[in-house]
Amino acid sequence: MKKTLPMLALRGKYVFPNTVIHFDVSRSKSIRAIEEAMEQDQMIFLNNQMDPTVEDPGIIDLYQVGTLAKIKQMVKLPQNIVRIFAEGLFRAEMTGVVDEEPLFRVEVAYNHVEQEPFAPYEREAMIRSIKESFEHYAETWGKMDQNLVSYILMQQDLELLVDQLATHIPFSLEDKQRILEEMDLKARCEAMLALLGEELEVMQIRGEIQKKVRANVDKNQKEYMLREEMKVIREELGETSVEDEAQEFLDQLRKLKASKEVKDKIKKEIGRFQAIGMSTPESSVLRTYIETMLDVPWERRSRDSQDLDRAEKILNEDHYGLEKVKERILEYLAARAMSGKKDAAILCLFGPPGTGKTSIAKSIAKATEKEYIRLSLGGVRDESEIRGHRKTYVGAMPGRIVEALRRVKVRNPLMLLDEIDKAGKDQRGDTASALLEVLDPEQNEHFQDHYLEVPLNLSDVLFIATANDLSLIPRPLLDRMEIIEVSSYSENEKYHIAEKYLVKKQREANGLNEQQIQWKDDAIKFLISSYTREAGVRDLERKIGQVSRKVTKDIFQKKHRKVTITKKKVQDYLGNPPYEWEKESLRDQIGIVHGLAWTPVGGATLKIEVNVMPGKGRIQVTGSLGDVMKESSQAAISYIRSQSRKYKIKSDFFEKHDIHIHVPEGAVPKDGPSAGITMTTAVLSAITKKKVHGDLAMTGEVTIRGEVLPIGGLKEKLLAAKRLGIRKVLVPKSNRKDIGEFHEEITEGLEIVYVKDMNQVIKEALAAEPEKR
Repeated sequence: MKKTLPMLALRGKYVFPNTVIHFDVSRSKSIRAIEEAMEQDQMIFLNNQMDPTVEDPGIIDLYQVGTLAKIKQMVKLPQNIVRIFAEGLFRAEMTGVVDEEPLFRVEVAYNHVEQEPFAPYEREAMIRSIKESFEHYAETWGKMDQNLVSYILMQQDLELLVDQLATHIPFSLEDKQRILEEMDLKARCEAMLALLGEELEVMQIRGEIQKKVRANVDKNQKEYMLREEMKVIREELGETSVEDEAQEFLDQLRKLKASKEVKDKIKKEIGRFQAIGMSTPESSVLRTYIETMLDVPWERRSRDSQDLDRAEKILNEDHYGLEKVKERILEYLAARAMSGKKDAAILCLFGPPGTGKTSIAKSIAKATEKEYIRLSLGGVRDESEIRGHRKTYVGAMPGRIVEALRRVKVRNPLMLLDEIDKAGKDQRGDTASALLEVLDPEQNEHFQDHYLEVPLNLSDVLFIATANDLSLIPRPLLDRMEIIEVSSYSENEKYHIAEKYLVKKQREANGLNEQQIQWKDDAIKFLISSYTREAGVRDLERKIGQVSRKVTKDIFQKKHRKVTITKKKVQDYLGNPPYEWEKESLRDQIGIVHGLAWTPVGGATLKIEVNVMPGKGRIQVTGSLGDVMKESSQAAISYIRSQSRKYKIKSDFFEKHDIHIHVPEGAVPKDGPSAGITMTTAVLSAITKKKVHGDLAMTGEVTIRGEVLPIGGLKEKLLAAKRLGIRKVLVPKSNRKDIGEFHEEITEGLEIVYVKDMNQVIKEALAAEPEKR
C-alpha cells in the first residue's frame, strides 16, 4: 500500500511497529510536519538521519526505510519544544519525494507481505530461541527492569517480540536500522539472534576484563578511574551528570509549594533516579515523571476577582440578551464567593450550537480574572485521557486534567469541558465514569490521576461544561451538574447580536473600517430571515463574513472606496435567498400538515404527508422515523378508526385502502411523540379529502382516545414556526404555563391556540368544506 505523508527526521531515536514511545521535537520543519499530520489523519512517516549530528538534513542524509506511525498526543512545552506521544504501525519505505520545503512530504510504501514462509514448528522454535537468548542477556547484564523483562517474555507474537527487543535493548544505531529495514520476518529473527549473541559475547569479555582489573587495583583507585572515565565520556557526549540533574531537581523541590506527601514522593523518586544512573531506559521514565510532578501547581493559586458589578458589566458587554442565563451565573458566582467555593455546583450550559455557550465561559473567566483553559471532550473514548496512564507503561503521560493545570500553572483556573455530551465509551473504558470523580465536589478534593500516584486537589477549579443534547449524558454525570439552558435566539435578538458584535468582528477580521463598509438595518434583517435557518448565530456570522470579504476584494481592487450594504447588495453578493421555496408550502393542501420538532441544533418544522390509495389495508410509514414516531402513527390510525362514524368514514374503508405516511428529508433520523396530533390530522385530512390550513403548525402527543399530552422544547418549536412564516400554532393546553414564561418577542405575530383533545385540533386545522371531486 502507498500513501503520501509528512515526514519527521529523527536523530538516533528509533520507533518500531507495535511500540509506543514519546520524544521531543524542536526543529521548525519537524514541527510543521507534526502540525500537518494532526490536521489530517495523525499519520506521519518517522525516519532516521544517517548522521545524528547534522542539524538541517536533506533527503540524501536520511535512510530510505522508517516507520509509519500515528500521533496519539501532542503537548507544547516552553522554548518552542513539542512533546510527541506516537504509536508505530508499519515498516515503511520512502518511494518518492513530494516536497522538501517548508517540510518533508514523501510517498511511502507500507504493510509489506511476509516473503519467506516458516516451516512447520519453525516459528515456535524461533520464538523459544530468541526468548532464551534474551533471558540469558538480561541475567548477564543485570540492569534491565524486571517488569520489562517479564513483559517481553510473555509475548507470543514473533513480530511483536522482535520489535520490542529492538526498542528496549541498547543496540547501536546501525544495528537498529538493520532490524528496521529487514522486511522479511524470518531474516529479521535471524538478525536479532545474531545481535543477541554478539551482545552476550561482548558482555562476557567485558566481565573477564573487569575481573582482571579488580585483581590489580584497590577500591579507591577503581572508583577514581571509573569517575574520571565517566566524566570524560559525558564531556565528549555533551551530557550532564546524574548528580547534577538530581541536584537541580532537589533545588526545584525546595521551592515547590506542595503537601508533605507530595514532596516525600518526589524526593523518593529523585533518589531512585540518582541511584540507577543514565544507562537504563527507566532513567528517562523517571526523569519525565519528576519533571511532571514538579510542574503541577499543587498549591499555586491566582487571585480571583469577586467584584459582582464588574462581572455583570463584562457579561452585558460581551453578550446581548440571555438575561436569565446571566442572572443565574451572577447568583452562582456570588454563592461561590460566599461559601468559600468548596460546595458550589458544576455548571452545564445546554443549548443548540452557535448560541454562545463557549463565549459565555470565556466571559466568566474574564469577569473573575481566572486563567481560562478549554478541554474538548468530543470523541474522547479512552478513560486514560482523563485519569492518565500508569507510569510503568512505556510512553505513559498524565491525563488531560493534569496537563491542563500544568499549562495554566495555577490550581484554580476556569476549566471548560466542551461538548461533554459527545464523550463516549468503548473497550478502553468509560470517559463519563472517569468524569464523575472530577465533577463531584464531594470527591474531587482527592482526585487520583494514575500517572501522579498521589491525590490532586481539584476543588478550587471552576468547572463549566457545555452540551447540545442532555439525553446523551449518563444520568449519574448529569446529576452532578446544574443545567443552565442557553436557548435559541429570536430574529430580533439575532439582529441586535449582529449589529452590536458580529458586524464589527467581521469588519475587523477582513481589514475594513467603519467608513469603508456600513450595514443598513433592513439588510441585516433580510440576511437573517432569508439566508439563515438556525437556532444560534454561527451561520449568520459566516454570511456576514462572506459579504465583508467581497467588499474587501472590491475595495482592494479599487472598484469602490466605500460600500453601503442594502438588501439589493446582499442579494448581489450572496445570490438568491435559499429559503424562498418555503413560502409555497404555506398554501392549504389535503393530507399535508406542518409539525414542530425539537432537535439538538434547535427547533425545526416537519411537513408530514399522507396519501390514501386503493389497496388491502396496508399502512406504510417512511422517512427514517424512530420507534416512538412509528408508534404515534399507529395511535393516529387507531383513534381515527374509533371515530369513523363521526367523520363519516365507511366501515370497510380501512380494509380496501392503503395509507402511506411520509416525513420528508428521509435521510435525516427523526423520533419523539410530539408529532402525534400532526400525524392524526394529516391522516384524517387525506381520508376525508378536507384541506388543512397551510399557515398553521401544531405539536403535541396524542393518545388512542384522542387526548393531547404536553411536550418539551416549546420555545425552539415556536421560533421554528416563526422562521417558516406560520401564523397559528396549536399547543397542548398543559403547556400554557410554559408560554407565560417566554418573552413576548417569542410569541409576537403568532396566534397560539391551546388544545386538550383531537376534536379541538380538527376544528382548528381542517377547512370546513371538502374538496369537490
